[in-house]
Amino acid sequence: MSAIDYQNRVGHKTGSGAPATSQEWNLERKERLRRLALETIDLNKDPYFMKNHIGHFECRLCLTIHVNEGSYLAHTQGRKHQTNLARRKEKERAESAVAPAPAKKALLFEIDYPEINEGAKPYHRFMSSFEQRVESPPDTKYQFLLFAADPYETIAFKIPNMEVDRSEGKFYSNWDAEKKVYTIQLFFTKRSVKVLPALPQRPTTFLPVTARW
Repeated sequence: MSAIDYQNRVGHKTGSGAPATSQEWNLERKERLRRLALETIDLNKDPYFMKNHIGHFECRLCLTIHVNEGSYLAHTQGRKHQTNLARRKEKERAESAVAPAPAKKALLFEIDYPEINEGAKPYHRFMSSFEQRVESPPDTKYQFLLFAADPYETIAFKIPNMEVDRSEGKFYSNWDAEKKVYTIQLFFTKRSVKVLPALPQRPTTFLPVTARW
């Protein structure tokens, strides 16, 4: 009967236990994240943290239940919570973009394309009244906003012929590939009032044509 050399086995160090399994590594990782979260996160400021009537802790974002604060904090560092948090922030960003700025005219368009071609994205462009061939004569008080997506026919909306504000945060476009909804919000710049030059003053005296200075 041959003896087994435990000290010289692969992955074994003198005085240590057997190599850790993947499950043990995961448990150690969760514990490390839990300790880190306890040191850095203030649960009183977490809008998704809630204690229920039986003393357990709930994540209102992911709809999960946890037996203690440490379990909840470990959950907040996991993939599911981080993914839902990113989606929530994107939704809030989109909703904040939809809220119009005070004293500014804005238009919001939401176009459904449930049968859009696989991998395709909608697009838009502005068209002047002189480019279109539907209305004659062209009305210069308006312009057109066109939407196109295969296999749909191009559609157009008649909008005021005002300058579109393209500064940061004033023009929003988004294609939701899951809901198949194309959203555009635009703001118009304020029309500036130009001060006309003063009219020349009417002379009060006239000199004869032959007069010379």
